[in-house]
Formats: sequence, C-alpha cells, structure tokens
Amino acid sequence: MIKHIVFFKLKEPTAENIERTVQVLRDMEGKIPMLRSIEAGADVIRSERSYDLALIVEVDSLEDLQAYAVHPVHQEVIRYINTVKDHTLSVDFEV
Repeated sequence: MIKHIVFFKLKEPTAENIERTVQVLRDMEGKIPMLRSIEAGADVIRSERSYDLALIVEVDSLEDLQAYAVHPVHQEVIRYINTVKDHTLSVDFEV
C-alpha cells in the first residue's frame, strides 16, 4: 500500500478559502476508483511552521498512484489548487 501525503500553504489562508479547499479535496471521495482512503483537513495549531491543510490518500500500488495522478477528477482538483496555493509539499511512502 502507498500513502500519499500533501501539505498545502494557501496564498490567502482565510477560514473560507481553507474550508473550500478542504471540501474540494474531500469531494474526490468515491469518484476515483483506485483510492482506498482519502482524508483532508485544516491545520488546528496555526503555528509559524504549520501548513494550512493536508491531504492523505491511500492506494494499493505505485501504478494506482500514477493512475490517480492523471485521473480527470484529480486533474480538475489540481486546476483549482493551482489557483489558490502558494506552495505544496508531498511525500509518498510504502506502508
């Protein structure tokens, strides 16, 4: 199993923008067949080193991760994210 984690720093991290972006990420649930689980949430600490929100996705294999990356629903989410993000970090690891 592969765990894919992405941290997002938004250009304008208002409560409304964070909530909307979390919802956009959560809306992928049930629409991308290779996703085994998906979680998205806003940072509650809001420290200097914190990112605004995170996404955690689990897939069965690297092939499924690659298929997720190009899936039309995920591509639509990426287009939205590119309009609101300042920058992102990610890590993918085997569980």
